[in-house]
Amino acid sequence: MKKIAAGAGLSALPLTVTDIFAASDRALGAELKGKINHSVCKWCYSKIPLETFAQECQKIGLKSIELLGPDEWPILKKYGLTCALPNGAGMGIEKGFNDPANHDALVKSYEELFPKLQAAGYTTVICFSGNRRGMSDIDGMRNCAEGLKRLMPSAEKYNVTLIMELLNSKVNHKDYMCDHTAWGAGLCEMIGSEKFKLLYDIYHMQIMEGDVIATIKKYHKYIGHYHTGGVPGRNEIDETQELYYPAIMKAIVDTGFKGFVAQEFIPSRKDDIASLKQGVTICDIA
Repeated sequence: MKKIAAGAGLSALPLTVTDIFAASDRALGAELKGKINHSVCKWCYSKIPLETFAQECQKIGLKSIELLGPDEWPILKKYGLTCALPNGAGMGIEKGFNDPANHDALVKSYEELFPKLQAAGYTTVICFSGNRRGMSDIDGMRNCAEGLKRLMPSAEKYNVTLIMELLNSKVNHKDYMCDHTAWGAGLCEMIGSEKFKLLYDIYHMQIMEGDVIATIKKYHKYIGHYHTGGVPGRNEIDETQELYYPAIMKAIVDTGFKGFVAQEFIPSRKDDIASLKQGVTICDIA
């Protein structure tokens, strides 16, 4: 922050998020600091064609655009970008591994995707628990473990880690099962493989359980990926919302995490790219 302040002519510390944003264009003209591997979720910028968006992300210094499928990966490579978390195979968010009736189809679709991921040089893929539909948490955990264990030999073979997303069931994804970090950590223990991790979505988990920094510190060994988002509203991650992201990023770095943090907020202003630059700058801690 001191370097940003000096470069922008700001002498007073501590900086506010607005101060950081005011310095963002100048700060991002140089290389990012390197403590955070920055990614972004394309679906939040649906109005911008992928090729145009890739060029803008490259200018900002992002390393990745994620939640994309095989047909879109060549555009990323064209601009020196990776896909830190590719789209998964299967049935979407609501029909996941907690229902044994889905297992055969899910296993088949993921096993068909693994070689494509390896050929592209990608080592992760997203997956989902599915909705409860009256199922108990322990039965759902056992069912998820049963289905996911079937994929672990292939995941090892192709060096792919399945990343299950933690989502809130209070506002956005009613009835979703993997909605608390402790439940996800229990599933990780039940599976017992480094090829299965959690996507800790900060927006979703702030809504469900709060206590974000303490939770990250407690469960970091189970977390393979992070997403951002402003609470409330899932918009910009500045002082318009209730979380202070520089402190959260510091907590993530302090755990030794070497993976990616992806911006997954929905821009609410006219200039989507300016909002993305702001989010990256806020998270780009020294």
